Amino acid sequence: MKQYLVTVNHADDYHLEPAEMDQMGADVNALNDEIRAAGRWVFAGGLRPTSTATTLRLEDGEVLTTDGPFAEGKEHIGGFWVIKAPDLDEALEWGRKAAKACRVPIEVRPFDDESED
Repeated sequence: MKQYLVTVNHADDYHLEPAEMDQMGADVNALNDEIRAAGRWVFAGGLRPTSTATTLRLEDGEVLTTDGPFAEGKEHIGGFWVIKAPDLDEALEWGRKAAKACRVPIEVRPFDDESED
């Protein structure tokens, strides 16, 4: 099966009221359980805010280190899943469920030249 990256995208200042945050957490946990039960789970993780990011880039043969995210923008990846699915249609269905659980935009992208299991 091919593997897909399912990313959770939101603004740096994304904020929910505590009750809605609790509900979102419960919805994400339920989705995680569903992905595992379906045998599609590879791994997942949430990311700390972009203010904790460090970017490394090669310039004139030297690796420079700067604080902050690589991409300047208002929205960044806040978390992700790596799932396995037989095709893009099923991966997109998991992405739809993730969008409902997380309440933010979700991107689904296949890994390049992933071999079949």
